Amino acid sequence: MNQFFTKIVNGSRKEKLEKSLFFLLLLVLFKFLFPLVDNSILIIINDFLIYSTMGLAFIFFNETTISKSENPISLVLNVGILSTILFFITSLSSVIFDKIENIEDVNGFFYTVISLFISVTFIAFVVYILSALKTLYFLREKLVTENYFLLMLISLLLASFAGTLSKLNTDLTFIEKTFFVVSIVLIALNSFRVSWIAFLSKRQKIFLLFISIIMSGLFGFNFAMFSETNIIEQIVSNFSPGARVFYILIMLHGTIYFGIVFFTTLFHLPTAGAFDQKREEITSLIDLSKLMTQVLDFKELADSLTEATNNVCSSDSAWIVIKDSDDYELISVSNIGYLEADGISKSLLNEFELPQTDVLTLNRKLIKIKVQNDEKVYVFQSIIIAPLKVHNTISGYLFAAKRQKYKFDRDEIKAIGAFADYAALAIENAKLIKKSLEKERMENELEVARNIQSKLLPDENPSSEHLEVDALFVPAFEVGGDYYDYFKLSEDKLAFVIADVSGKGVSASYIMAEVKGIFEALAQVITNPKELLIKTNDILGGSLDKKSFVTAIYGVIDIKNGILNFARAGHMPLLICSEGELKEYLPKGIGLGLNFNKKFNSNIDNMEIKLNNNDIIILYTDGVTESQNVDNVDFGLEKLKSVIEENCNGELSNITKNIFKEVALFSKEKQQHDDLTLVLFKWKN
Repeated sequence: MNQFFTKIVNGSRKEKLEKSLFFLLLLVLFKFLFPLVDNSILIIINDFLIYSTMGLAFIFFNETTISKSENPISLVLNVGILSTILFFITSLSSVIFDKIENIEDVNGFFYTVISLFISVTFIAFVVYILSALKTLYFLREKLVTENYFLLMLISLLLASFAGTLSKLNTDLTFIEKTFFVVSIVLIALNSFRVSWIAFLSKRQKIFLLFISIIMSGLFGFNFAMFSETNIIEQIVSNFSPGARVFYILIMLHGTIYFGIVFFTTLFHLPTAGAFDQKREEITSLIDLSKLMTQVLDFKELADSLTEATNNVCSSDSAWIVIKDSDDYELISVSNIGYLEADGISKSLLNEFELPQTDVLTLNRKLIKIKVQNDEKVYVFQSIIIAPLKVHNTISGYLFAAKRQKYKFDRDEIKAIGAFADYAALAIENAKLIKKSLEKERMENELEVARNIQSKLLPDENPSSEHLEVDALFVPAFEVGGDYYDYFKLSEDKLAFVIADVSGKGVSASYIMAEVKGIFEALAQVITNPKELLIKTNDILGGSLDKKSFVTAIYGVIDIKNGILNFARAGHMPLLICSEGELKEYLPKGIGLGLNFNKKFNSNIDNMEIKLNNNDIIILYTDGVTESQNVDNVDFGLEKLKSVIEENCNGELSNITKNIFKEVALFSKEKQQHDDLTLVLFKWKN
């Protein structure tokens, strides 16, 4: 049986209802078969079905009443409605059946139907009432009170069962009376579990005060009407003597409980206003905390702050000004016009030395301001100016004003100070969010620029029987302007370029894109490196600003004959490792875009070099030599030469890897600030 009820308690709402209706159906069938139970065995079966139905109904109703615990007034009203219906049923039945002195005079089918309807209705109502009272017991209760309720429930059942026994044997009446008295004592003890009343608002407490009087009276009338012999009492008693006792105890329970509710509510009324204010303050702070994490718009949060200030602190008006350079900007008002609030703020800010830490309180303050060229006078009984301060920086002020005769008390001043702290944090968050969005926008731009830069570089290195090529490009976090490319001029000639645009960021990447287009176009029509760089400089003259320039080396390798012809426009020296010896080539040349007259043309030369077998040409950008360590020391050209000389006889790819490895180790404790580009050629005869 224990497992059966455990399964029902843990089952779904639908299962609980189905089990309750099943036992109710069994009870109805039993009553139609045996309308007047006068046999001991039949009485036991009758009470078993009744108590089982009541138990299952209690489990079902318990879930319903718990779901309404968030609104205890609604639960109380439900109980009141049921007790009113019971009162009317009892009263009307007495009028309808006033000519019937004894229920035994009514027999047959009509009696069975009337008995079932009235008894089942009464049992269902009192079980729901008991379930509702149980929910109210545990609502907002901090101490464990289940044991008290279980003892009372057991006592109610024992008293009911004793009522059935006393009907069978009048000598056992004392047992019924004993459990009846014990039940009353336990009912009284449980009725003091009214913690939920303290959490009601003042308006709810006033409503509860009146409704508890009515309900206590209704339960009292129902108890009194069942305590004397009448037609309804006889119907329920014949249905089950135990059910009659149970009904009487529940009615007495309602009378006691709502009587205690009345006096408890009455004692809570004087402090209800203060409790409401504290609750409003806490609720507002919680809501503002949520808004600070959910709302990105500071204006929306500021409106909530001024509204909360009026609600919690009983101020007539509230507004917020924030510091904007050397002036103050009005951003939110509540219960006051923008022009009035702006004029009052400026008048107070000019008249008083503003508070830097504590809240400033001004009492009985008369303020004259001009609103649309009309001078107006405002009289405030109390004005509070609370600084919006974060990290010792004042970002604005929260104003609260009362026109009524009562001034702000200490708790209200503290609450306004707390709201000002929230406003200050909100301003700080708004600034941080703005910076974050700006940073995100810049990072998106940088990502676009990095994608552009990577697409401008060649996908793969050219290869041939006599020429091996390797390249390395490591972009910095900031977008640079490094660029390299290859152009196949013929089967035996390969042109190359390495360039570095001054500056960083998106603008550098766009200049690099323009440079790529120029080199690609000119490489197909101009074979002389010097002439190509001169023409490139002329074209860039129409697009580069005075602060931008481009360094570059452009050259052509005769793969078949091993002849290198190149020109330099202000770029890093070209290095050639030949037979274990490293040579530096630095023909004259100034950067593209630095000069657009004959000076550029006269300061650039071609240089031709005859390559030997296994000679290695090394091209690089300043991102290699200017990589710095934690002491801001550059990697330098000499260290680069040293790495190349140590690996000159190895594979071309190993030279590239070792250069990158040494640069990375050298600058491992400092973030890379410029692109790192290497292009290497190895000519094999």
